[in-house]
Amino acid sequence: MKKVFEMLRRSKTVEQNGDEGAESQFFTTGFQDVDDATVPVVHWAERAKATGARKLARPAPVKRLKDLWSRDRFMAGLTPDDLEKCARYFEFYAVDANKDLIEQNEYGGFMLVMLHGVVAVDRQQPWGERLRLTEVRAGNVLGEMSLLDAGPRWSYCTTLNPTEVAVLEAGALDTMMEQDPGSAARLIGSLARRLSLRLRKLGATSQPA
Repeated sequence: MKKVFEMLRRSKTVEQNGDEGAESQFFTTGFQDVDDATVPVVHWAERAKATGARKLARPAPVKRLKDLWSRDRFMAGLTPDDLEKCARYFEFYAVDANKDLIEQNEYGGFMLVMLHGVVAVDRQQPWGERLRLTEVRAGNVLGEMSLLDAGPRWSYCTTLNPTEVAVLEAGALDTMMEQDPGSAARLIGSLARRLSLRLRKLGATSQPA
């Protein structure tokens, strides 16, 4: 995560100086040094094919994404202009029920924002059973930890009914860093804050009474 914040500082300098900066491949190349080279990095194109995901025309889901994030306290650092710019780098898909959007322990080069539907977040136990951790709905973000730190996925994320998602891939995030560094930095900062608060909450609930 330290590398992410260093990148954010560089992006702020680029924005303030008005420089183009070197082409960013930070997130794309982050998966080259994964801990287990035998586990493949799964990109959205592969997952979309496996789940039968259908690409959506942009106007309606773009508006949905911007509306959700404009009301999200974790995304308060994004200006209306940031929301408009960030939405350009997302793709939008519809997925049927009972499909694994994310699989536990894989390395995944994308994150998802829920637009419609319900997704179960399950952790597979050593004996094979899946333990339900939570269910997420519109506005929730899935897979951002792996995208930011190039680590393995923590859980399965499975659609419980027909679902629509916004997809941000590592390559698109790198392009955003190059072309709209200020908006990208504020997006990454917002995601990191959301993730940090979630981990703090999880840590607090695991403390002995």
